[in-house]
Amino acid sequence: MKYRVLALLLAALLSLSACGGQKAPSSGSIEAPPAPSVSPSSQSQPEPEPAPEPEIDNSLGFDAPENHRMDPEVLDHLHQILPGTTVSSMVTVRDGVIVDEYYKEGYDETSAFPVHSCSKSITSALVGIAIQQGYIGGVDDLLSDYLPQVAQLEGSKKELTLRHLLTHTSGLEWREWTGPTNWMEFQTAENWVDYILGRQQVAQPGAVFNYSTGNTHLLAAALEAAVGKSLLEYGQENLFAPMGIETLTWGTDPQGVTDGGNGVRISSRDAARFGQLYLQKGSWKGEQLVPESWVEESTTPQNGGYGDSAGSYGYQWWIRPYTQGAYGSYPPPYGPAQYDTYMAFGAWGQFIIVVPQLELVTVITSQGPQGGFVPRPYFTDYILAACME
Repeated sequence: MKYRVLALLLAALLSLSACGGQKAPSSGSIEAPPAPSVSPSSQSQPEPEPAPEPEIDNSLGFDAPENHRMDPEVLDHLHQILPGTTVSSMVTVRDGVIVDEYYKEGYDETSAFPVHSCSKSITSALVGIAIQQGYIGGVDDLLSDYLPQVAQLEGSKKELTLRHLLTHTSGLEWREWTGPTNWMEFQTAENWVDYILGRQQVAQPGAVFNYSTGNTHLLAAALEAAVGKSLLEYGQENLFAPMGIETLTWGTDPQGVTDGGNGVRISSRDAARFGQLYLQKGSWKGEQLVPESWVEESTTPQNGGYGDSAGSYGYQWWIRPYTQGAYGSYPPPYGPAQYDTYMAFGAWGQFIIVVPQLELVTVITSQGPQGGFVPRPYFTDYILAACME
């Protein structure tokens, strides 16, 4: 009996020992699976900012004239005489760089000069751009398509086209080039457009050349009606800003229509850029700003002008040849040779002269009043004469 009790006690102890050796699982005893290994290079990185496009350098640059086949001695002679003249600035560009520059005391490269009728050539460039962009159908569009009041006028005024305005063959009575002029009457009119359209029709449109800032003002009014903004704003978007031209300002008439024939003020360097643009057939830093075909057509004679020394006329550009040493004020050491040129030309001696054969652009601004041709010897007898081809 005693042994049986001991055996039962021993069995009970063994059973308790077996139960005590097994522990119930608990949430605290479960280990989380190891986190996946992530290398620093595989972590999400922010996209790098795109590199800014390099800013276009619109400057013309500078170089010694002798590096561009121009005689510095001839240019030195020019600089000796210019202080005693009415020339306020003179900038010459060859091969796309400024090789000579002069400013009368009190002026510098930041000075903006009134270039008077050189404004016409800038207006012409904007017309060419507007045609390419579809705002204007073409040069043979009727003026009344853009200025509806013209359709109500009597006689052949209804037949006026943009071509007639571009080539100064509107036939509207105007006195500006010689003799007593109606310039001040025009400038003091309450409404310039109405004043111009009210002039008598003295020739059939397209028949006779008669230089008239009134023609260009009508052209400016038509262009603004077509594009829905001022010439300055339209030019800023499509021409001036892309070229880096910052000095240009443009006056208006009493109604706010841009003075397309006369109102530009601009620095000589910026004017030279405009000339260089045309020398490059309307292209600037790889961008075609003015259609090449428009540059070609504008600087090709559309009529003979007055048949005088001013030359033939295109679309608001004058065209004529110039000869080295033509006025005899300085003997040309490398000529005389003759070169075809076209130019923007303004009252009292404002010029933007382009010589394609020589890859040459010269800007002249002058003080007035004086005859417009007065500064020409400084170009023919010095700038042209300095060219060694």
